[in-house]
Amino acid sequence: MAQGLYTSAILFPLAVLAAGIAPGWQPASAEEAMTIGTGSRAGVYFQVGRAACRLINETRDAHGIACSAEPTAGSIANLEALRKGEIEFAVAQSDWQFHAVNGTSRFAEAEADPDLRAVFSVHGEPFTLVARRDSGIRHLRDLAGKRVNIGNPGSGQRGTMEVVMRAMNWDKASFSLAEELPASQQSLALCHDRVQAMIYTVGHPNDSVAQAVRLCDAVIAEVSGQQIQKLVDENPYYAMTAVPGGLYAGNTKDVTTFGVKATLVTSAAVPAETVYSVTKAIFENLDQFRAMHPAFARLQPEVMVRDGLSAPLHEGAARYFKERGWL
Repeated sequence: MAQGLYTSAILFPLAVLAAGIAPGWQPASAEEAMTIGTGSRAGVYFQVGRAACRLINETRDAHGIACSAEPTAGSIANLEALRKGEIEFAVAQSDWQFHAVNGTSRFAEAEADPDLRAVFSVHGEPFTLVARRDSGIRHLRDLAGKRVNIGNPGSGQRGTMEVVMRAMNWDKASFSLAEELPASQQSLALCHDRVQAMIYTVGHPNDSVAQAVRLCDAVIAEVSGQQIQKLVDENPYYAMTAVPGGLYAGNTKDVTTFGVKATLVTSAAVPAETVYSVTKAIFENLDQFRAMHPAFARLQPEVMVRDGLSAPLHEGAARYFKERGWL
């Protein structure tokens, strides 16, 4: 069983608050607690965790599991914590799930994680380039020489930006400033002209992007070209996509980019019954889940059990999906 399966009595009250559970609420037993690693409070990953935990906690009488959603540095940090047994579930980009289970890219030194297991995928996440209108940045190629927030170390967006930088033959010196702010701080930095552009691999609509557009007249810039197409062609976890027009003021047309999927993952060390109960709690209340954030509105179970899952399905999730006829 995973070392972190039973959340400590010291950390659990903080996790409970993060999950949106009433401060006076306590599980009948600490042995029933589980944690989902998410991302920045400003991002959709945190909303995935909150939404999942809400459904799990609302159905606790049926399975006896108490869930908390923890804000974290993002995908890479989540996958590392999951491997160490510090958390039971994690939200991660589909590309970093692939690299973790195969021991490639940022996970080459740690080697492949044979215990990583997929549960399901969630929303699509376009690689989103947001720029001040007065910066003249309208395309990815315009970033060279500009002040750019490339994301905080340990986040999926930083990892994906590093992939893009290598594809474009850039390094930090290619920018006049390569800032490393977390998602929760980058919109303010953009509005204060500390940076001229920020990148975010995120589901839409997103509050941070909306804030940047609304408060500092930002635009969504195109991410395309030969180098990006090559990334998509060579990596099955990427796909060309678009940030839909009309979601943000002044950005009326679809903007071409590429993207990944957000996924929920766990460890083979987490019991099958736990994963089965978690999966059932979410999918049998999927309409409620869809209503909890606009990025979830179009989720379809047939897609969620297939797309973006590079790691083997956990036996608990597979059992539930087979019962529903989706596998």
